[in-house]
Amino acid sequence: MTLRQPEPIPFTLLTGFLGAGKTTLLNRLLRDPALAEAAVVVNEAGEIGVDHLLVEHVAEGVVALAGGCLCCSLRGDLITTLEDLLRARDNGRVPPFQRLVLETSGLADPAPILQTLTLHRYLAMRYRLESVVTVIDAVTGPETIAAHPEAARQAAMADHIVLSKTDLATPEQRLLTETLLRRLAPAAIVQDVRTLDIAALLAPSVVARAEFEPLVEGHGAIRTVMLTSEAPLTRASYDLFVELLRSAHAPKLLRLKGLVKIVEEPDRPLVVQGVRHVFAEPRFLDRWPDDDRRTRLIAIGEGLPTELLAGLYAAFAGRVAPDQPDRAALLESPLTPRGGGLMG
Repeated sequence: MTLRQPEPIPFTLLTGFLGAGKTTLLNRLLRDPALAEAAVVVNEAGEIGVDHLLVEHVAEGVVALAGGCLCCSLRGDLITTLEDLLRARDNGRVPPFQRLVLETSGLADPAPILQTLTLHRYLAMRYRLESVVTVIDAVTGPETIAAHPEAARQAAMADHIVLSKTDLATPEQRLLTETLLRRLAPAAIVQDVRTLDIAALLAPSVVARAEFEPLVEGHGAIRTVMLTSEAPLTRASYDLFVELLRSAHAPKLLRLKGLVKIVEEPDRPLVVQGVRHVFAEPRFLDRWPDDDRRTRLIAIGEGLPTELLAGLYAAFAGRVAPDQPDRAALLESPLTPRGGGLMG
């Protein structure tokens, strides 16, 4: 008898700088039916006010909440906490939660957390990253981002941004924050906490926007390049593009995500998720999520040579520019890496 591999559990990373309002948002999420049957892991450096929601202790360090959620603290190693939670689920010691939300500490850089989930083969098999949600203070957000690199990375790597304290922000502060976020995270979906659509916040978000044709945005050292192509890539071309990108620019690459149209599977997009030099095992969706069937990639990096990246992608997509190598030239170059896979 062949054991069937369990369906991966959707994973949402909730981040935001100190005082931005992550815990307030999380308490609100825990009361919403959209988070029913979810497990919530809270970094031990933070505090979550859920005392009024506690029902009973169901396992060591795990409590059941009134809305059907589970909550536990991240004590020490992230891998150990997530493995213990899965083990308790599989053994029936906790209810079979259907989603995991991890709230980071305010000073956390999201990149190492995403790398851990991608590199660990068992966790990568059992959890599937749905989105990175970042809470930004509408009053002090620009000052915080300017003063703290962690806050800038939290915003830049977001799929969804929740603007908090909008009731306290002046129109000028709100405009300044939104203008900054359009440059720093042009592909992120931004919502006001007062009119928050929680179901949309928790929905899978690979590429938030589809209307881009090579576009570069940035703030400070962080740059975002968004690439698209009508023409499909062969799987070999895609693999080589990623390997070139990873080998040459991995230290500068905060995140690469998107959908790729592959010649061999034109009706099923390939989902791409990468952080630094670490890339998740690529997987095909059953169908395109909308009517836009172009390749759509977003690369976010610190000091990333965006023009070079756009030219590299264009070469593999068949858009040859003057004074730029085409795909054949790249393949013939002795500096091109050979035989590289995607797993780092």
